[in-house]
Amino acid sequence: MSVAKEIRGKIGVIRNTQNITSAMQMVAASKMRKAQDRMYKSRPYAQRIRQVISHILNSHPEYLHPFVKKREIKRVGYIIVSSDRGLCGGLNTNIFKKAIAAMKVWGDTNTPIDLCPLGIKAEYFFRRAGGNIIAKAAPLGETPQIQDLITVVNSMLDAYREETLDAIFIVSNKFINTIKFDPEIQQLLPVKQIEGESESGRWDYIYEPDNARALLDILLERYIKSQIYQAVVENIACEQASRMVAMQNATENAAKLINEFQLAYNKARQAAITAELAEIVAGAAAV
Repeated sequence: MSVAKEIRGKIGVIRNTQNITSAMQMVAASKMRKAQDRMYKSRPYAQRIRQVISHILNSHPEYLHPFVKKREIKRVGYIIVSSDRGLCGGLNTNIFKKAIAAMKVWGDTNTPIDLCPLGIKAEYFFRRAGGNIIAKAAPLGETPQIQDLITVVNSMLDAYREETLDAIFIVSNKFINTIKFDPEIQQLLPVKQIEGESESGRWDYIYEPDNARALLDILLERYIKSQIYQAVVENIACEQASRMVAMQNATENAAKLINEFQLAYNKARQAAITAELAEIVAGAAAV
């Protein structure tokens, strides 16, 4: 019965693990709904401010803000958004692969790269990889506020103003649905204008008391901050959704293992009982 006892012990361990993963799945589902609410509420602002900036730039092409001017790229910066914790499937791995593939293109041209990780996992990964980290925000927590990112954002914007960086990109996960989220790279600076707008679809604004130039100076900086914040809240929604799915799969796999071990346990127990009966019968026959 030693084999059956060993199998019974394994079943107990797996069942305990199953209880933990099931609880983590329910917690992640609850957090995912809250993260989705924050994400959906912030999306309209991020999209609208992008449209407003584009219309102002199209209406006043004579003024090129430093954030819009293109210049020779001698050094680039990457903002990498990741989670603070693991157990969320391949979410962080996909982001890191996307970032490394993009950075390899710059590396082939010997263009220096500065990194700004947002999240503990990104910081640990690129620090071990030997990346040049000039700023960071870790941990982000589950409900980050724009104030938590101001210092990091300002350091990147200052580097661009001083022409230390000539382009800034952000790598993050875009939330599609509960089981689908795509890693994407967005160019933050220089700001790209929206293509394909017709002349009839353009309009201008009434500026009081200043002109479009003063407005752009404020809006462009707010736009960059809003895009970074939106990337962070979208990534958190992706993290909770990915963790929920990962824990669901782990719970289901645990159930399959329990069934397999239960069958093996029944077979071992039956074999042991059969052997004992055979010994009893043989002993009785000998008497």
